[in-house]
Amino acid sequence: MRDEQMANPGAQPSPASAPPSPPARPLDTVDRAILRMLRTDGRASIRSVAEQVHVSRANAYARINRLIDDGVIRGFSALIDQERAGQGASAYITLKIVQNSWRTVRAQLTALPGAAHIALVSGDFDVLLLVHTRDNRELRELVLTRIQSIPEVLSTRTLLVFEETELGPEEE
Repeated sequence: MRDEQMANPGAQPSPASAPPSPPARPLDTVDRAILRMLRTDGRASIRSVAEQVHVSRANAYARINRLIDDGVIRGFSALIDQERAGQGASAYITLKIVQNSWRTVRAQLTALPGAAHIALVSGDFDVLLLVHTRDNRELRELVLTRIQSIPEVLSTRTLLVFEETELGPEEE
């Protein structure tokens, strides 16, 4: 794994500073097997990856680095049990925003404490935001004070999460 990914596991380059992506190369069965394995265990050693997918360690290392260089693997991270980490309240918040304000709104939402996922979507609302907070009081403060005070946010709707299930790698 690269030092940059290890130092900042979930980091992605900002769109303004990101170099143009190389054209996507087709993935073969070995590449897909490596991706499945790393999705299950991002800490897997090169040795165990090589053994599981039946290639040499040098080949596994080269393939993982190519997948990183090609932008297929964007980083490495840990799956967190939010409740055990003291974040007992989770919610999806839908936002309607002023047309053409996505970049401004995204920058402000990214800075929010507890923001876990932000997506620009189509449909009845413009943005879908997943947040984790300590409790409902903190969630209320986040929505009513922080998010609704963003000038480009026209309206919000909060959907409380009662239970979550992380899905593993897709079967191919």
